[in-house]
Amino acid sequence: MKLQADYSFLLSGLLLAPSVGASTCQTPIDHPGPAFSFVQPLNTTILSPYGHSPAVYPSPKTNGTGGWEKALAQAKDWLSQLTVEEKAWMATGQPGPCVGNILPIPRLNFTGLCLQNGPQCLQQGDYSSVFVSGVSAAASWDRKLLYDRGYAMATEHKGKGTHVVLGPIAGPLGRSPYDGRTWEGFAADPYLTGVCMEETIIGMQDAGVQANAKHFIANEQETQRNPTYAADANATTYIQDSVSSNVNDRTLHEIYMWPFANAARARVSSFMCSYNRLNGSHSCQNSYLLNHLLKTELGFQGYVMSDWGATHSGVASIESGMDMTMPGGFTLYGELWTEGSYFGQNLTDAINNGTVSTDRIDDMIVRIMTPYFWLGQDQDYPSVDASVGALNTDSPPDTWLYPWQFTGTSNRDVRSNHSQMIREHGAASTVLLKNERNALPLRKPRNIVIVGNDAGPVTQGAYNQNNFEYGTLANAGGSGTCRFSFLSTPLDAITARARQDGALVQTWLNNTLITEKAMPDLWNPEHPDVCLVFLKGWSEENIDRRFLELDWNGNAVVEAVAKYCSNTVVVTHSAGVNVLPFADHPNVTAILAAHYPGEEAGNSLVDILYGDVNPSAKLPYVIAYNESDYNAPLTTDVQTNGTYDWQSWFDEELEVGYRYFDAHDIPVRYEFGFGLSYTTFNLSRLAATGSVATNLTALPEQRPVQPGGNPALWETVYTLTTEVSNSGSVDGYAIPQLYVGFPDTAPAGTPPSQLRGFDKIWLEAGETKTVTFELMRRDVSYWDVVAQDWRIPAGQFTFKAGFSSRDFRANTTATFVRDH
Repeated sequence: MKLQADYSFLLSGLLLAPSVGASTCQTPIDHPGPAFSFVQPLNTTILSPYGHSPAVYPSPKTNGTGGWEKALAQAKDWLSQLTVEEKAWMATGQPGPCVGNILPIPRLNFTGLCLQNGPQCLQQGDYSSVFVSGVSAAASWDRKLLYDRGYAMATEHKGKGTHVVLGPIAGPLGRSPYDGRTWEGFAADPYLTGVCMEETIIGMQDAGVQANAKHFIANEQETQRNPTYAADANATTYIQDSVSSNVNDRTLHEIYMWPFANAARARVSSFMCSYNRLNGSHSCQNSYLLNHLLKTELGFQGYVMSDWGATHSGVASIESGMDMTMPGGFTLYGELWTEGSYFGQNLTDAINNGTVSTDRIDDMIVRIMTPYFWLGQDQDYPSVDASVGALNTDSPPDTWLYPWQFTGTSNRDVRSNHSQMIREHGAASTVLLKNERNALPLRKPRNIVIVGNDAGPVTQGAYNQNNFEYGTLANAGGSGTCRFSFLSTPLDAITARARQDGALVQTWLNNTLITEKAMPDLWNPEHPDVCLVFLKGWSEENIDRRFLELDWNGNAVVEAVAKYCSNTVVVTHSAGVNVLPFADHPNVTAILAAHYPGEEAGNSLVDILYGDVNPSAKLPYVIAYNESDYNAPLTTDVQTNGTYDWQSWFDEELEVGYRYFDAHDIPVRYEFGFGLSYTTFNLSRLAATGSVATNLTALPEQRPVQPGGNPALWETVYTLTTEVSNSGSVDGYAIPQLYVGFPDTAPAGTPPSQLRGFDKIWLEAGETKTVTFELMRRDVSYWDVVAQDWRIPAGQFTFKAGFSSRDFRANTTATFVRDH
């Protein structure tokens, strides 16, 4: 029998909201329990049962460790000049030109903070670029691409006056392929997502802009992500609460926290707590999550902000470790925004009457301002571009309570030469799934047929539409939606290339027409050399996907074309996972998964189709044969109407993504890490280099925590090398991958193999290079729920190297710990 989730938010909300200043409660209650509450000291071992969050107080103070010491001193000096009212409003968002705003303090020459979406672009940006999506970037398996993308996005944000980019995203991780926002994040794997987070954050912050790691944590569905409210005047009465992600301690550490540890290690400026509850408590007032796991165990030195409308209390959230509420001047009413805040004046009153201590509010402000000084945002930082305010649909200008003043030029063009880089990134992120009879690359075909409503121009404007019928899909919906300055479509790019070859191009973009008429009646009597079919799959924030087939009757479109065209090439633009029943059709000779490639969608695809770029991308998820093959269904249909009935039990534990398919020997159509090339690669001889670390202790040495946790976890303990060869006739990039199988002494439920290394290397035809994999202590450890630490198990590890999670070419073994 599972433990019941705790209902801490209910009691704390009643005691402390809406006016925190009026409360006489001195100690916030996070877990009332059946008869009494308890507060757990930070230095006490904490076992977090499944579906339960113990209370942990107080919220730790930042000490600037990890390189922020100088900036911390600047922040403290700045803090000393603030009034109580200014401190309260520094932690409270306000309506303004950006999606999130902290008010200016003119007397201190502080122009405020501008927080902006998003994970693929500057959402409120004219004359700005649309980059490849997160899932596309992950499919590249390319550290440099991830860094360059993050850096370039941040330079555009900075040019428009953004201080904080709301991204990158490690939650959702991809527990379920139906989640509506997986495309904003990276991969259904904690190791790959961790690399993506770290490289992106470093790139963004090297450009001088604060990154925000979101959504913390176990934010794995959009359905019931927010409470359902009664229609009362203050919109504070719950009908049903938000979904609770009930995750056990080991799973939380090894799957969902793993990439966020990389984010903390990269010294990310801020974390965003998520909408969902975690083990019964709202993420933004879950003291175990924020005070213990994030600020203590991971040593996070920055500030925690709420997701927009995810604040459900005043003092309880503050004491539980949340430092900034957003958007602050609003509360959530269903999916509508109304005025009001748990912070603001309420926080001023709470400070004055002692409900919130001076120490706590001061730490909140120091945490907020330390990254500001660390990144030099106090020195000649660009002002907010006035044009972004006009594009703000969250708080349009008529809602602004502060007289915002704009300096500098408006409608700034921040695109630089990024389009060329985006084109390269789009090609590097396109996965070649099938290529029979050497269908690709194209060799100057004379008669080309282009089919499908995803091929051509967007007919109704490419911004925030809901599954638009006509037009190529290069970005999807919600806060990650982008405004295109231009969009290269497949139709335009292929037509331009075909004209150079003197080819005939015929187009049918109406999916209904295609499926209702016989294709030979539609095209030129001469049989086409190639039929290019373009399909798409929409995805968006606040709505989960209902199916994994492609939209607009995509399967039938392929069948209608392939019935008569012996060389049918299918291209998909989608959020990620799609079942592809047409992959077995003998006339479907090639399939390309292009995800959401941004503004250069057409040009980057042409580079792959015609062989100007040799495809190298790999799947960051599994494509199964059937929708029913996937585990971990979303909690989407709760028939009861109790306030707390939305409970999502993560019973699959560590079996997320390929781990599940491997653990149960389930056949897949295309496995994790799979992707073809126009050449062939081989891999041989996996061997240790240097001295084998056989004298390791099972538990790491306890050292002072740094950002990312105990630094001993990040030390290299084992190094392997392998030889990778290009055995084909075309130059290209190889992406060798390393997986680890843990000893039998590891606890039950340990996956058969887990990604623990990869590289991307250029190899000319016939060339061989040595690839090195360095494994850290964390890579060969599991989370010991009793010791509350990372433990290397005794016994023999198996290391497997190859080109996907099911294509291993070499292996070796090692033992690090002889006994416990």
